[in-house]
Amino acid sequence: MASKRTIPAVTLNDGTEIPMLGYGTGTAWYKESDSGLNSDLVEATKTAVGLGFHHLDGAEVYCTEPELGKAIQDCGVAREKLFITTKVNQNVSDIPAALNASLEKLGLEYVDLYLIHQPFFAQTKDQLQQAWAAMEHVKATGKARSIGVSNFLQSHLETILETATVVPSVNQIEYHPYLQHGNLVSWQQSKGIATVSYSGLTPVTRAAGGPLDQLLPGFAKKYGVTPGEILLRWCLDQGVISITTSSKETRLASYLRVLTFKLTPQEIEEISAVGKTHHHRAFWKDKFAEDDRS
Repeated sequence: MASKRTIPAVTLNDGTEIPMLGYGTGTAWYKESDSGLNSDLVEATKTAVGLGFHHLDGAEVYCTEPELGKAIQDCGVAREKLFITTKVNQNVSDIPAALNASLEKLGLEYVDLYLIHQPFFAQTKDQLQQAWAAMEHVKATGKARSIGVSNFLQSHLETILETATVVPSVNQIEYHPYLQHGNLVSWQQSKGIATVSYSGLTPVTRAAGGPLDQLLPGFAKKYGVTPGEILLRWCLDQGVISITTSSKETRLASYLRVLTFKLTPQEIEEISAVGKTHHHRAFWKDKFAEDDRS
């Protein structure tokens, strides 16, 4: 196994520390149901933990919580040294019950971060606000150390902040140079809400052929890394926590090279500026117009 690295952490608005890089058990590992344990995912997650990925990201809708739980049980790292995220999606009408079900599948007494997976279930402002009140309740029970949201726009966040007694710790969103969401990230920073990125490698995976194809290889050569690692560093250098995944130990180990360098402010701005000339949304396309960049 490749040598292990210590991934730096940042402190959320409630004092909880979260590692800046996380290992995702989502899209690439998605299952139709909880039945049948995917041993490949268990082993890949254990490998990730062994490399230093102690931030593990799951969700109810991925149907991979049993695999994540098995990996946590077998990885040999103490529970308190791991940071476990899961999300509620289907059962948002009863969030306490949904969390209990997730904890049972994970084999845990608590998660470090619990998220509302998406805001689109809500037909009214009241539904969003009630869901957030239920999240505040599960935080108060200690079953979720921190609470947050995922795939929320500023308007959704403003709605829950109208009645919230606890400000969301994070908003996990698809974030990369081809989907920068206007001023959402800076607005969230102003409210003390951390941004977590998923699908940060989209410009070199799902959206290859765009304008960054001409820019990223030069930076990659300069720093001795891959274009994908430049994209991860672009997120980290903006204070954005990043979730990534792979079944390959060599690729996971290479992602950790992002901890060995930093982009210059000029390089960050150049990637951002070129990225804004092209648009690509990988997820939730049915909720947005084709050129909607919010």
